[in-house]
Amino acid sequence: MRVEVVLAWPDNYLCRELELPEGCSVADAVEAAALPGAELAVAFAVHGVLARPQQMLVAGDRIELLRPLLADPKENRRRRARGGD
Repeated sequence: MRVEVVLAWPDNYLCRELELPEGCSVADAVEAAALPGAELAVAFAVHGVLARPQQMLVAGDRIELLRPLLADPKENRRRRARGGD
């Protein structure tokens, strides 16, 4: 089955298409992709939906490696509410 593994930053991204056997998991695909920086991923998503490493894949899935947040969204909202954009 063909899947895609993506790691994105604000200014660029890495993408690797893989041909994997049926029955592979998200973790298997991430390991097979061997993208530099993948070890910094804090979570995974499949087609934009949060996924566990043991989730089984189907042909055509797109696995996204999620980076840590650079800023706390709650704190950003508080700052905007105070007028300190």
